[in-house]
Amino acid sequence: GAAREPQSVKSAGRVLDLLELLCTRGREMSHNDISIAIGIPKSSLTHLLRTLMARGYVTYSPESRGYRIGQALGRLVSRSSREETLLSVGAPLLEQLTARTRESSTLNQLRGDVTEVIATVSSPQRLVPHMQVGETGPLYALSGGKAILAAMPDVAVEAYLRRVTFEPITEATISSAAELRREIARVRHDGVAYSLEEFTPGISGIGVALLSAGGIPIGSMTLAIPTVRFSPEAKEL
Repeated sequence: GAAREPQSVKSAGRVLDLLELLCTRGREMSHNDISIAIGIPKSSLTHLLRTLMARGYVTYSPESRGYRIGQALGRLVSRSSREETLLSVGAPLLEQLTARTRESSTLNQLRGDVTEVIATVSSPQRLVPHMQVGETGPLYALSGGKAILAAMPDVAVEAYLRRVTFEPITEATISSAAELRREIARVRHDGVAYSLEEFTPGISGIGVALLSAGGIPIGSMTLAIPTVRFSPEAKEL
């Protein structure tokens, strides 16, 4: 006979079946309707719905006793499309930036309280900092992170300062809210942010924020420069 489908694959298939069903129906569905539509026992469906509800992918209305798609799925799609937009717009600019400056450049997306590298172009010079796609770092220690903070409204900055813990990544890393507030004010005045060996010894950075159509900071573009080449002229790049 045919090989039996592994239980883990079967469970994953049921999750996708359920999410596709609720997305395509576009309305609330009862426990019984879902069970019939995707051919899953009610007891198994109950466990599946509990898991998805706990993660925010499905919501339940006690009044109507119906289930519908939750906000978590929308946020996931939004984050994915935002990254695609950043890449499509920003990646070509990296090539131009590195060609002009001969320094390594990165495109970073905002993910919570960190930035994540989503594209890089390396300097053609022999002394080169290496940034990997997927690498993350805290906003307060990176030029791109500080640029993002400076582009945020004051209420968002203050909320960030209340929850952040300043880790001494290097001897030069910002270590207090007061110090970061002063730095944000300077970035807002100058329009560009710097990180002077605050994340990696020997590496300095120049960063600018990238904004959504609505003016919300969603990422940054940065140059990573060996400090031995980080001169007043470099700041004008």
